Amino acid sequence: MAQLEILHFPDPRLRTRAEPLERVDDGVRTLIDDMFETMYEAPGIGLAATQVNVHKRIIVIDVSEEKDQPLVFVNPVITQTSGSEEMEEGCLSVPGIYETVSRAETISVTALDRDGRQIELQVEGLLAVCIQHEVDHLDGKLFVDYLSTLKRQRIRKRIEKGKRDQAAEASSSHAVI
Repeated sequence: MAQLEILHFPDPRLRTRAEPLERVDDGVRTLIDDMFETMYEAPGIGLAATQVNVHKRIIVIDVSEEKDQPLVFVNPVITQTSGSEEMEEGCLSVPGIYETVSRAETISVTALDRDGRQIELQVEGLLAVCIQHEVDHLDGKLFVDYLSTLKRQRIRKRIEKGKRDQAAEASSSHAVI
């Protein structure tokens, strides 16, 4: 297994719409394993392939406290939504930022599992929010898109400043000979 690089907002590759997979094979399963390793290490509860610069319709999720209930959704489609709830969300591609987003409370989703078998689930709460968040990634959408333009601009500036600060810190810690 290998840890993958997570793209960060405002990287334009995060806006790429992911393509469906024809089938689940060993290469896809290896990618799924790498995505889980990356997600757990980050640490996060969900990761879309788009976030690791693979533009295929794959998401991995584990909302359990023990990190022992991994879920895989290949070619996920949300077929039904009901209710509405607000929840504070964060994102591995928008590190350190948490904002309240309104999403459906209950959803039905169909997908293929890790072995290419068709699954259909009806879920609610955190798992429903996480699936919606990750499917948005596959469609080139980020949770910050649900926020006002002003908030989104502030987040972009904060992230860009953090990158500049890291680069300056890294360059000042090297000895010049």
